[in-house]
Amino acid sequence: MPIDPAKALAAEPRSAEIAWDHKDVQLYHLGLGAGTPATDPAELRYTLESRLHVLPSFATVAGAGMGVVGGLSAPGIDIDLAAVLHGGQSITLHRPLPTGGRAVSTSRVAAVHDKGKAAILVLRSEAADDEGPLWTSDAQIFVRGEGGWGGDRGPSERLEVPDREPDKTVERPVREEQALLYRLSGDWNPLHADPDFAALAGFDRPILHGLCTYGMTLKAVVDTVLGGDVTRVRAYRTRFAGIVFPGETLRIRMWTGDGRVQVTVTAVERDDAPVLADTLVEHA
Repeated sequence: MPIDPAKALAAEPRSAEIAWDHKDVQLYHLGLGAGTPATDPAELRYTLESRLHVLPSFATVAGAGMGVVGGLSAPGIDIDLAAVLHGGQSITLHRPLPTGGRAVSTSRVAAVHDKGKAAILVLRSEAADDEGPLWTSDAQIFVRGEGGWGGDRGPSERLEVPDREPDKTVERPVREEQALLYRLSGDWNPLHADPDFAALAGFDRPILHGLCTYGMTLKAVVDTVLGGDVTRVRAYRTRFAGIVFPGETLRIRMWTGDGRVQVTVTAVERDDAPVLADTLVEHA
């Protein structure tokens, strides 16, 4: 079997040093659509080095480590990348992220779940610097055709959408060139830039990175509900429920309460087609 769960789970963690500076943070924020209006003080916190703070979702690209790709080459895993989908993402923050620094990132396969016709790999990355832990990041990877060995199905967490109107709803446009800018933060998959490659994958044009939508959504929550204070974010998770095309508009609905913001994200131009689901931001 291409996935050997016992071997994958028993493999030694892989460690690598990562580094970033304010330019990496600014580029990431610009890739999420920050900087409009360019002179807005609220946006300058994302774009001007003298006022810079770091959106916690930057952890997914810090050091351009691409932990997901690395995790798929772990011992016990030999799969066709064409069968792989990024099913979900979560981050737990241990303290606010600095605008620049060096850290050691340690990655391992934290879980392998048997969903019958597919497998779910949970790839965990933990980063720490000289002052201690920074973040823990889990990527849930859906691998078609690799289930059925009788293993643990794992959790099936679904958040029921509240039966009331959202407390906040905002719309965020995705610029036509946004995927081209976001990929400079480290995800060079041609699916997000090359029309011919996108066509081979079954799309009539390139699609936006799921982790770009992930970051855009967290920025919207921080700016709308948390007073623009990125340090209030404690944890953030989502399930990728659909795609986004550059040029579309995200509709982000938020329900607040008890230190949590529950979120749904849909594509306005496609009759509110689901984009992110089971999305939760935990905050101070």
